[in-house]
Amino acid sequence: MARTSTTQETPGARERAHDAEVLVVGAGPTGLLLAGDLAASGRRVTLIERRDDTTSNLSRALVVHARTLEQFDARGLAEDLVKAGHPIEKLRLFGTATLDPTSLPTRFPFVLVVGQYEVERLLERRAQEAGVVFRHGAELTALRQDAHTVTAEIREADEDRTLRARYLVGTDGVHSKVREELGLPFPGKSVIRSMVLADVRLDEPPKAPFTADATERAFALIGTFGDGWYRVMGWHRDRQLPDSAPADLEEVREFTRLALGSDFGIREARWISRFHSDERQAPAYRVGRIFLAGDAAHVHSPAGGMGMNTGLQDAANLSWKLAAVLDATSAPTLLDTYEAERHPVGTMVLRTSGAILRIALTRFPGSRAARSLAGTLVDRIWPVAKRAIMTVSGIGLSYPAPSGSHRLAGKRAPDLALASGRLYEALREGRFVLVTPRGARSRGEDTRFIHEETAGAGRFTLLIRPDGYIAWAGEGPDPAGREAALTEWTGRAA
Repeated sequence: MARTSTTQETPGARERAHDAEVLVVGAGPTGLLLAGDLAASGRRVTLIERRDDTTSNLSRALVVHARTLEQFDARGLAEDLVKAGHPIEKLRLFGTATLDPTSLPTRFPFVLVVGQYEVERLLERRAQEAGVVFRHGAELTALRQDAHTVTAEIREADEDRTLRARYLVGTDGVHSKVREELGLPFPGKSVIRSMVLADVRLDEPPKAPFTADATERAFALIGTFGDGWYRVMGWHRDRQLPDSAPADLEEVREFTRLALGSDFGIREARWISRFHSDERQAPAYRVGRIFLAGDAAHVHSPAGGMGMNTGLQDAANLSWKLAAVLDATSAPTLLDTYEAERHPVGTMVLRTSGAILRIALTRFPGSRAARSLAGTLVDRIWPVAKRAIMTVSGIGLSYPAPSGSHRLAGKRAPDLALASGRLYEALREGRFVLVTPRGARSRGEDTRFIHEETAGAGRFTLLIRPDGYIAWAGEGPDPAGREAALTEWTGRAA
């Protein structure tokens, strides 16, 4: 897989004519993380969002998994996000099946129940502080690109404007205008119709901050925002209505009673919406200088709570690669690895969430017995339980490594104890981190990476990417292998 070389994109007069180096379309969590990363690395970024800056995004996501929290930790945001939410040690998927994250090898062995707006609040603040230019109330109307430039036509304040950039990323959701302009299909199908989402108050809240279950007739979950409001989402097999049909509190009470045995005194909704859930994936995540990420690239059922988390991982994978190419420290071929690494992950998430949903909502007696058996397997057989939580949490995710690589290459890097602190603290600079055994520090400075030594007796030398995955590993100091890997990934030393 071609990754980097000394080939550079040389800036010139054409580059100075760009309004931004990167345009990001869509200010949801994926777009905010991506834009903030790029701006923090010194890139000029403009973020285009149809909503004005006073419109709240009352959206669906309510769960942040461990791997996403590690990415927030690498940006100094995890502590604030955890304070805003409710860590839980068990996540029920269906029937008797629960996922137990307490065994995960991470600083965050739990599932965080937190409103998506809290995620967006933190990421928006970071992006603003980093210098992202926000253009709220701006709608993309057309796109074109050539070998050097992406040109975006937008409508802003009833005026048509043109913006030019070196790259553009569409993070504009399931109805992506960017994807439409690229002419990419979005194959798939609806897997569940007439889901209802509501933010309500409860007279008798459940004891747990997150409660979910399903019967053959209904599905429901309840999660707390921590401020007296609760998110309720559910589905009733006998009420299959179009998205445009109004939903009311009585419908919410009914599917909640059927699935959870009580409606918990539901009252006073501040928001109710009906929607359907699709399983779809774009065949490509990149066309020339334009990329797709998040729901613009893939969408799936809410089962397992992996949607927002997958989009944030897309952003973490792409942002450092764009920055490296724009810095001319890596060749443009590095950008090919974004689709190569993230498209298979999107496929896996579609299959995983789809399987959870189908098992949970099955109506046939034989299938219900299979659901019960599946729950027992997840709960009681350790290898099955471990694989399930490693997959859903994202902790078990690895990327392909070239043939002949060390067995650690491509794997997620744990939060190693270093002589100076922790690995994910070192990653906050957004650079490669070279971790070596104690006493193996080379002389002189090398700006291609941050050099850290292990806190204890180390066996491996690890080159860790800015997104927390191991680019290369070697036994002991291995100076020759280390330099070859550094040159491959980051270019030659100046």
